[in-house]
Amino acid sequence: DQNEDALTVMEAELSLLRRHGDSEDRILATQSNLACTYVELGRLDEANLIKRDVYFGRLKLFGEEHAHTLSAATNYASSLTSLGRFEEAKALSRKMTLVARRVLRENHDLTLKLRWNYGVALYRDTGATLDDLREAVTTLEDTDRTSRRVLGGAHPLAVAIGTSLQNSRAKLRARETPPTSK
Repeated sequence: DQNEDALTVMEAELSLLRRHGDSEDRILATQSNLACTYVELGRLDEANLIKRDVYFGRLKLFGEEHAHTLSAATNYASSLTSLGRFEEAKALSRKMTLVARRVLRENHDLTLKLRWNYGVALYRDTGATLDDLREAVTTLEDTDRTSRRVLGGAHPLAVAIGTSLQNSRAKLRARETPPTSK
């Protein structure tokens, strides 16, 4: 819970790694940790910029099919959703879900996280259409079933996906239910 102190240490570590010409992979890992600290401090815009840099850095270093790249894409998409940049989050999640399904298959936690990110971006979008909300529910229902089967219902990821499913269903119901006149 000493995030300001952690920030100072992480920034110094990153500077040291760069000065000593450490591997790009280690620098990206450190940047990713730094972004998490920015999130803890509520500095979401700064965290998003770092997550973007980490994603593109991993993409350049490993290609789009590597687990590190898929993980960075998951983090970046989630960050975009948190900032309300839904179109970008949906596009990235949709694209990288296809890659994750092909490379890691349907049951991998990164595939589940990317699909979850996509569903969340769909239903949280203030401009979501009824079709978007239905797609969010369908995506999250399928992701929820898979996560419970693969991870078990008590796993934190399965619980989080289940909560998002409930939220998406509530938003869809609210949109589908006509207002009652008094």
